[in-house]
Amino acid sequence: MGIEKAEEGNKKRSVAARPRGLPLIGYLPFIGADLHISFTKLAKVYGPIYKLRLGTKLCVVLSSPDLIKEVVRDHDVTFANRDPTVAASVFSNGGTDNAFAPYGSNWRMLLKILARQMLSHANLDASYALRRHEVRKAIRVVCGKIGKPIDVGKVTFSTVVNATGSMVWGGMLDGEKGSDQSGGFRAVVSELMVLLAKPNVSDFFPVLARLDIQGVERKTKKVTRWIERIFYFKVDQRMKMDMDEGEGSGKGEGKDFLQFLLQLKEQEATGTSITLAQIKALLADIMSGGIDTTASTAEWVMAEIIRHPRVMMKVHEELTNVVGENNNVEEFHIPKLVYLRAILKGALRLYPVAPLLIPRCPNKSCTVGGYTIPEGTRILVNVWAMHRDPNVWDSPLEFRPERFLTHTTKLDYMGNVYEYLPFGSGRRICPGIALAQSLGGEAADVYVGYFIAFFRMEIA
Repeated sequence: MGIEKAEEGNKKRSVAARPRGLPLIGYLPFIGADLHISFTKLAKVYGPIYKLRLGTKLCVVLSSPDLIKEVVRDHDVTFANRDPTVAASVFSNGGTDNAFAPYGSNWRMLLKILARQMLSHANLDASYALRRHEVRKAIRVVCGKIGKPIDVGKVTFSTVVNATGSMVWGGMLDGEKGSDQSGGFRAVVSELMVLLAKPNVSDFFPVLARLDIQGVERKTKKVTRWIERIFYFKVDQRMKMDMDEGEGSGKGEGKDFLQFLLQLKEQEATGTSITLAQIKALLADIMSGGIDTTASTAEWVMAEIIRHPRVMMKVHEELTNVVGENNNVEEFHIPKLVYLRAILKGALRLYPVAPLLIPRCPNKSCTVGGYTIPEGTRILVNVWAMHRDPNVWDSPLEFRPERFLTHTTKLDYMGNVYEYLPFGSGRRICPGIALAQSLGGEAADVYVGYFIAFFRMEIA
């Protein structure tokens, strides 16, 4: 079983480009904790498509635009299924969310709910005031600490989590006793992201999964229970509120995402009803993955601006010309702040939210790059490697926002230009891209714009 070169007359030959491993365990002992970095090093030796066996798993790693295009567009349906890890299965409650759900009617229903209704541009535009309030609150916090070191990551995460919480359930991230949970939530989400990305023996040797040798399953269950307690508290609180206020409460203008989901739960005869487990899983997708990636992106943007005085000077000049001196930066300014938007795109190129896209799995054998990929192979798209490939990008390790102003094609977030895929592409593109653009795009630009316009920053 392997990946083979398709030739005329149905003759095939094995791919030479593969790192040699050990019997039974394959290449597993030689990869590091950061898979995207290990795979990038291997690509420099074996090229943009190679196979390797990790335990019992046959994996194929791709890192060139042409090859990735074949997977995410030319054979999109074939590769639309996921190959979730143990941690991903625990977190998603067996694939009841949108990110890890198997391709099919249930996934399409969840996508429709999430992308077309919950995260529609109309709903996100309606929550503009909430985002503006949280950004301005963060600026006031920073103003109170002028001259002192400040943890930009902490302030950014708190801003994003409260802005998202306001949109999702109309309030802050408070727990059963009403206390602010944003600090603890940051630590828990960070641990979750590590667990989801961590190489796990149970994934490569399913027969050993029940032993949970590395404790990944146990730790993921613990983290997931912590997150679920908040979500179930919010759901119970809202359902009790609706019962106390009578039928029809909260069903007019201004309903939040949670209210919308609970209404769908009641519509069992419409074909778009969802369960409480699915509601929890969708909330987890938004409140965990969406918040962490948005906050980390904003933090990387700030770090790169501080490290590059030339960039800071240019964006400050643009803010002065577009917004004016001492005026508030608003989301309606963003389309005119082209250099600030290029900075965000540059940060997402160097620090993509998912260095390795969520693994795909073909539902039948097919050909990619002239090689036959067997059914069930784990396909790993190494966006990190492609975004830093000198064959794709000029001076790839250089942070240079100007490249996004002069590129011959439109480099946006929609996954149509295959050398730039910060949110993936095809059917399994990040479904929360509209939310990412509102929080990680316009709101992040506003957030960074405020910092640049009103503060002089340096690395402590």
